[in-house]
Amino acid sequence: MESFCYQCEQTLSGKGCESVGNCGKDPVTGALQDLVVHAAKGIAMYAHRANLLGKHDDALGRTVVQALFTTVTNVDFDPDNLVRIVHDLGRSLEKARALYGAACDRQNARTEKLAGPAAYVPAADKDGLVAQAGAASIKAKIARVGQDATGLSELVLYGLKGTAAYAEHAAVLGRESSEVYGLFYELLDLATKEGLTADELLAAALKVGELNLKVMALLDDANTGTYGHPVPTAVRVTPVKGKAILISGHDLKDLKTLLEQTEGKGINVYTHGEMLPAHGYPELKKHAHLVGNWGGAWQDQVREFDAFPGAFLFTTNCIQKPKDSYRGRVFTSGLVSMPGVRHVADRDFSPVIEAALAQPGFTEEAPAKTITVGFGRNAVLGVAGKVVEAVQSGALKHFFLVGGCDGAKTGRNYYTEFAEAVPKDCVVLTLACGKYRFNQKEFGDIGGIPRLLDVGQCNDAYSAIQIAVALAGALKTDVNSLPLSMILSWYEQKAVAILLTLLHLGIKNIRLGPSLPAFVSPAALNVLVEKFGIKAITTAEADLKACLAK
Repeated sequence: MESFCYQCEQTLSGKGCESVGNCGKDPVTGALQDLVVHAAKGIAMYAHRANLLGKHDDALGRTVVQALFTTVTNVDFDPDNLVRIVHDLGRSLEKARALYGAACDRQNARTEKLAGPAAYVPAADKDGLVAQAGAASIKAKIARVGQDATGLSELVLYGLKGTAAYAEHAAVLGRESSEVYGLFYELLDLATKEGLTADELLAAALKVGELNLKVMALLDDANTGTYGHPVPTAVRVTPVKGKAILISGHDLKDLKTLLEQTEGKGINVYTHGEMLPAHGYPELKKHAHLVGNWGGAWQDQVREFDAFPGAFLFTTNCIQKPKDSYRGRVFTSGLVSMPGVRHVADRDFSPVIEAALAQPGFTEEAPAKTITVGFGRNAVLGVAGKVVEAVQSGALKHFFLVGGCDGAKTGRNYYTEFAEAVPKDCVVLTLACGKYRFNQKEFGDIGGIPRLLDVGQCNDAYSAIQIAVALAGALKTDVNSLPLSMILSWYEQKAVAILLTLLHLGIKNIRLGPSLPAFVSPAALNVLVEKFGIKAITTAEADLKACLAK
């Protein structure tokens, strides 16, 4: 069957994956994900109009957020699970339609008959759903409105997908907002409209950036309010003797629950990928059996997991199709789903614990080696006076934010080369899994200020923004005038959301790589270049020279 997707950075030939995606998504899974988005748009169309008439239902907002998050790269590869989700969304669409009708009745308003996604009724079975998916595909949209309009519209959609991931993480910890859900409805409704100008679509994309800033603030409050503000912490990256569980993804509540359920069972817990920054949170690090971090970024798992003698738990996006050699020890939770992999419901991690106990674990203690995490905004701003003094004295010449998503595509060694080449009188801020390209290297310090500051997960981009804003205030300037350069790598839709937030804040001259988004056509890209000075990375040497000339 025909399939097309270009939402991630590793899309085939930089143009789009057809048939099987580079992420491993097959055509049926892709078609069903298109329907998940289609149905979510339909819910939003009704909920937005009901919202304008004073009728709200936060349960519908959570449903829309979870639906969008499900379609983020490397979350759900299970067609059977996606069939269930589409049918559930069909029922939610009926609820949204009824909510809108009730709102109209209460306000004596004329009920608008909605078409497109709002009129969607899911087919009864998988084959029927796949047959419906063609009308919801990107190719169908390109045929109707052209490459430029489709690309900018997808920029809005992909930003919303990334924002939805952050909103779901916050909701898991009890932080939800009717205002946030209302903005999701409004922007998804807008994404159904055709005939919008490039300026209108760009304005919508920047509004997604504004929404994402609100959501990241909500998530930051959820994480720090629940687990405390991160503090600088040395994290072991070599194994400890004993039984073992490796937890990957981003969900801190899953980690906390796992730590509680493994307490006293003789099992050591290791973080993987984006879970590394968890070691800096006081309420998580107090568990002595949270012993370290194993492996590198998400794309290395197939190569690295064979050597881990325990069980694996994936909590959010980052999963790859496991090899047969360790598939039986892999478990998923939350929105993650993979055919042939056991899913754990309601955070009962007993099966994961049983699998870990059945494995040999590490039979020897390796020599200790550590890296340091935990430089969130509280930690950095706690020594802001020292940092400002170093800048004003000339001891600290420049800040580089070198971070974002990692990936397997050729060209990402640029980020290693860049970080290594940063002069000794400059500081590197980093976040997200892109830091695995260089976070085990020695950077030293500038008068006691570490030259490598790990701000956290991609979820913690809010912290990096607040650090930049605070430094600008202390130095009596704006962020664009700081001795600060942003060198970002992207892979999936959360990175898109963060980029839109930076653009919403008016931050210019961001360098982006390893390649520019396939969904943004040359004409649309020119708009971003002209307005915001976005640049593609070139070579580490040339880009570093240009940044230091700022």
